[in-house]
Amino acid sequence: MIRRLGRGKGRGPTEEPQQAPGLSGAGIATEPSRLPRHVAIIMDGNGRWARQRGMPRVMGHRQGVLALKPIVRECARLGIEVLTVYAFSTENWTRPRPEVEALMNLLCEFLARETAELKAEGVSIRVIGDVSGLPPAAQRALEEAIAATASASRMILNLALNYGARNELVRAVNRWLKAQPPGSRPVLTEAELARYLDTAGLPDPDLLIRSSGEERLSNFLLWQVAYTEIYVTKTLWPDFNPEELHRAIAEYQRRQRRFGGIG
Repeated sequence: MIRRLGRGKGRGPTEEPQQAPGLSGAGIATEPSRLPRHVAIIMDGNGRWARQRGMPRVMGHRQGVLALKPIVRECARLGIEVLTVYAFSTENWTRPRPEVEALMNLLCEFLARETAELKAEGVSIRVIGDVSGLPPAAQRALEEAIAATASASRMILNLALNYGARNELVRAVNRWLKAQPPGSRPVLTEAELARYLDTAGLPDPDLLIRSSGEERLSNFLLWQVAYTEIYVTKTLWPDFNPEELHRAIAEYQRRQRRFGGIG
């Protein structure tokens, strides 16, 4: 089920998102069993946010990075186990080279600035996607951040980088084939394939949030979101804040998940 919601006016440039009100103020049920275990977000709208303000696109991306921090913190506070964010897709390489370079620099800046605090707050950084295709500096920054936060156990922050769901499925099948004994004729099952996905060991997303009002998956977690609840908001990602997160979770909690059965 997809639900679209609109929002009012956005913030100005470089303004930190505001903290959300309490759970009761946002209308969210307090039962922990009703919270999604895994939230995935398609962080869309940075370029439009910048264009509306007559700013370069990179400023929208920079503001988008600022918007992520309070969302990570709020998810951890709520007790959500996994937060997966679509940071850079396999298709994003087609963007102008200066924009791609700026995005890679922002990734390195984010990891350098936030890793220590994320570790202190119990957040473990992981990555999905073909990391080998990223610039060497970005690969090193990711390796260091993953190693530094490996012992954190409060929440997993899953960064989807150079990620495409179709590419993930092809890589998973190839890894599975490579693991089979020579001359064997094994049968690939759903459960077996899931063991070779980038998200192996993680629960499938319960809630997928997409900002900016677009109603498509954009090659994101196509296997994993088979029964995920989808929430679309017109709010552009740089304006997305914990209050918006609460609205998404409140909508999720109002739905009845049937998984193909009868409610």
